[in-house]
Amino acid sequence: MSQPTPEPKGLLNAIKRFFKVNLIAGILFLVPLMATFMTLRVIVRWMDKSLLLLPPAYRPEAFLSFKVPGLGAILVVVIVLATGILVRNLLGRRLVLLWDAIVDRIPFVSNFYKAVKQLVETIFYGPARDFKRVVLIEYPRTGLYTLAFVTGVAVGEIQQKTVKKVLNVFVATTPNPTSGFYLMVPEEDIIPLEMSVEDAFKVLMSGGILNPDAAAGKKKSQATTNAETAQEDTPQ
Repeated sequence: MSQPTPEPKGLLNAIKRFFKVNLIAGILFLVPLMATFMTLRVIVRWMDKSLLLLPPAYRPEAFLSFKVPGLGAILVVVIVLATGILVRNLLGRRLVLLWDAIVDRIPFVSNFYKAVKQLVETIFYGPARDFKRVVLIEYPRTGLYTLAFVTGVAVGEIQQKTVKKVLNVFVATTPNPTSGFYLMVPEEDIIPLEMSVEDAFKVLMSGGILNPDAAAGKKKSQATTNAETAQEDTPQ
């Protein structure tokens, strides 16, 4: 007995679904790959410009007949490493103090330099527990919640005027979490989260599309299923 021929409408829907599913799968794979490649390419090209600091006779072009990408990145790493070794010894510390004293006398430049230096020192040497905490606060009004990053504890006059213990928090924007708002929130109004900073950034950059808890739950469920399957396959 011959099988019935599929209707044209059903065949058309199957073709549409085929293209849709495979196009989305290709986009999900290629877009992050290309974005990562393009970003690394821009960074490497920018670092390669550091080779212009070398005298023409010592540049790679003087020894090689072809261009090797990435040599500038190696030079940048060497310069940063050498600078770190220099400023960590006694002579280097004195030079840093002298440089800070000179910059401190330059109007406008001193304020910008101090702000950038304080930010970098906070990132690398600040209290990791406070800087890396992700919390939930009611913002912009009661009943609405948003993710925030605790950057420290308010001190001095601010703490004296508020009476309550106040925390400094940064509320990032979507989809660009590098910009946002600085708020001072009473500690009692903050809801702590177990979410990591990386997961919080994923949520913000995706506008809530990526859900770390759902992904973790899916992995846990899959792991449980695999464990149960393995247990069933084990001979008694």
